[in-house]
Amino acid sequence: MVPDCLFCKIVHREIPSEFLYENDTFVVFKDINPHAPVHLLIVPKKHIRSINDLETRDSELVGSMFILAKKMAKEQGINVSGYKLLFNVEKGGGQVIFHLHLHLLGGWK
Repeated sequence: MVPDCLFCKIVHREIPSEFLYENDTFVVFKDINPHAPVHLLIVPKKHIRSINDLETRDSELVGSMFILAKKMAKEQGINVSGYKLLFNVEKGGGQVIFHLHLHLLGGWK
């Protein structure tokens, strides 16, 4: 855990959040500033600062994020209509929280 990381605090339940999904590796919760009718964040419990900090040993974790996104899209009822998956990388790429996370957006009519 990184002490000043917002998502680490959420993962460790220091900041309350309603998890839509949790296992040993990930938590999923709603974005507090949604940009779509469905806007979920898929967050690994392991602190990885950014895509730029990924290592080869993280390959399985990243792959699992996409499989979990597919599962969550189906649970949210947006798998057929379509959805978007997004990583923001570094400040210039729109990353605000420096803990790796995948945005799942959808539900537009």
